[in-house]
Amino acid sequence: MKVVILAGGYGTRISEESHLKPKPMIEIGDKPILWHIMKEYSHYGYNDFVICCGYKQHIIKEWFADYYLYNSDVTFDFANNNSMEVHNNVAEPWKVTLVDTGLDTMTGGRIKRIQKYVGNETFMLTYGDGVCDVNMQELLDFHRRHGKMITLTAICVTERFGVLEISEGNRITSFREKGENDGGRINAGYMVLEPEVFSMIQGDQTVFERETLELAAQMGELVAYQYDGYWQCMDTKREKDRLDQLWRTGSAPWKTWI
Repeated sequence: MKVVILAGGYGTRISEESHLKPKPMIEIGDKPILWHIMKEYSHYGYNDFVICCGYKQHIIKEWFADYYLYNSDVTFDFANNNSMEVHNNVAEPWKVTLVDTGLDTMTGGRIKRIQKYVGNETFMLTYGDGVCDVNMQELLDFHRRHGKMITLTAICVTERFGVLEISEGNRITSFREKGENDGGRINAGYMVLEPEVFSMIQGDQTVFERETLELAAQMGELVAYQYDGYWQCMDTKREKDRLDQLWRTGSAPWKTWI
């Protein structure tokens, strides 16, 4: 099963770093947050990734092109035909497809553009700026039991974001703005989708969260995997520093792999 990651936005709310690189390439510890997200999925055996690139896409492509060298000990012998010897082979079991989905394309449009790489298959989808300790296999099992077009992970937060109205049976009926002292759940990403979703996306300017998900909710095809574990987005420098501290102190809740 393929895992699609949205990694094409400008990341304007964390412009201290995103003016130099795409937000998914901002490092937590010594690795981009994109790497951390991919490790989460890989822990459960999902190793086939499609990355929706856009803003400064060349940085993402260059990082993956050089990943093998970054993670191996190498001897360059310039005296003997510029030979290279790799002393240890440290690599992930990943297949990574990097797709230029446009500079100003909206989230729905980015998903539409990678349809040919996903095909007529169920696939997973998340954003390239949030980490969690969701059990991906349990999420997929939940999706299959409910038999709807889209399952999204719904978590409680005490801050901003729009709220999901969730009925009995975990069906999402609507979205609304979050109010003060509101304990509602929000869309944390970490979704499972059926390929029929592609037909609900009109083109590059479709906003997946506002148009596609709302339509799916109206159709009764959107369900919530209500999750009370760890999730954290990286929208601001403060949130980045919080994640970095957790990683460096060995207490990162999203590190489920060995």
